Amino acid sequence: MPPSKKLKILFVTSEVVPFIKTGGLADVSSALPQKLQEQGHQVRIVVPKYGAIDERKYKIHEVVRLKDLTTTIGKKEVVFSLRSSFLVGQKARVQLYFLDNEEYFGSRHSLYADPLTGKDFPDNDERFILLARSVFELIIKLGWVPDVIHCNDWQCGLVPAYLKTLFKDTPLFQPVKTLFTIHNLSYQGEFPKTTFAKTGLPDELNNTKGIIHNNKVNYLKAALNFADVINTVSETYANEICKDKEISGGLNTVLCKRQDDLFGIVNGIDSLIWNPEKDKKIAKKYSIKSLDDKTENKIALAEKFGFDYKENVPVIGLISRLYDSKGLDLIQKAFKDLMKLDIRLVLLGTGEKKFHKFFEEALMKYSDKFSCYLGFDDELAHLIEAGADMYLMPSKYEPCGLNQMYSLVYGTVPIVRETGGLADTVENFDEKEQTGNGFVFKKYDQKDMIKEIKRAIKIYTNDKKTWQKIQKSGMKSNFTWMNSAKNYVDLYKTILS
Repeated sequence: MPPSKKLKILFVTSEVVPFIKTGGLADVSSALPQKLQEQGHQVRIVVPKYGAIDERKYKIHEVVRLKDLTTTIGKKEVVFSLRSSFLVGQKARVQLYFLDNEEYFGSRHSLYADPLTGKDFPDNDERFILLARSVFELIIKLGWVPDVIHCNDWQCGLVPAYLKTLFKDTPLFQPVKTLFTIHNLSYQGEFPKTTFAKTGLPDELNNTKGIIHNNKVNYLKAALNFADVINTVSETYANEICKDKEISGGLNTVLCKRQDDLFGIVNGIDSLIWNPEKDKKIAKKYSIKSLDDKTENKIALAEKFGFDYKENVPVIGLISRLYDSKGLDLIQKAFKDLMKLDIRLVLLGTGEKKFHKFFEEALMKYSDKFSCYLGFDDELAHLIEAGADMYLMPSKYEPCGLNQMYSLVYGTVPIVRETGGLADTVENFDEKEQTGNGFVFKKYDQKDMIKEIKRAIKIYTNDKKTWQKIQKSGMKSNFTWMNSAKNYVDLYKTILS
């Protein structure tokens, strides 16, 4: 296809900032469409309208052609509408369609799970069948035919399957291709086998060659089998998910079959929000040319967490969901040894009860060296990124990771495990060659982690010149969404050619 051709992309997702968010998917679903639109492509987004979304604030309105549409889920007739709004960015306005149905989405303020029990909604299978179905109704009713339907995570997993089966003979859909992006393989959309009848898919898919995995209907597997091309959010993660059964959540065989159609594109970061030169949430703005001003943030961080500021004692920051997969079990095992080092450790995060209990006890015992806030606070996250000297991210696996990228551009040197997006963005400092922007350990082992932390502390304490070199190397990184968007456009064009 001609390189200059502008594309039509329908972006299907289950969450978008600023309307609704549980994780990084919402950020990607906002930033990427805006950047694609800025480049002249025509992008439209489909997302469910959950009860928590404010209709008046976001000027969500009816579209006559898209009102009171019907579809069937199993034997049940379901009525829904697609209502219109815009995602308004700095340079682009992206058309957005909200899937509106009171029973499945409007009556619930949370996205996937009941906030009272913490358990997934029992009808998530039907809710996301409706999301997939609505995509085809939208295209038919508007007559706006995208070149590519870009589907994200298991919630959109049935879209490629429907396109290749139920709509394969519909002329309108003949030219349409699908890209499926895996943001995290830990969540796969698994449902009882009775769900199969609700999907309306042909019976020949009701087996392990189709969409059944471990005796369950698996929406992610449906996408892996039927999407034209699959990508994930870093090159290393794309390789790991084929080889490692644990990381792939048991779907490595399916992924290996599709290896030639599997690509990795690292997410970008929003440089309007995460930029030490423009960040209004930090104590003092700074840049690569005024690195000394970073110290003001370290002083503010010490004050905020109530420990003594000492210029030569490094502060290690950690912002994380508190789960084993994020390496929290390594930190727990290494904690006594960490507290023997001349450091300050600050933690911001929330997660499993066992970690809350552990860190609350650690706070009583080591209050001179360790401080934490068990919850989430956006301003505090910015202050930690700006005020810490080092940033610890020992993940067991990490599809992409954003905090290591924030840290690099803030001159806060990351200490990470070599996995997924961490391996693609942090280069281990080589003392001989004087190259690298951080510290990297390979084995998932607390001893290896401590060894790398000690190496970082030694350089920080004894060789300020080298330390600044490492900081500046990170601050020169270019993680803008413009880069990632260009890579996505190349991928769309690969699919279409």
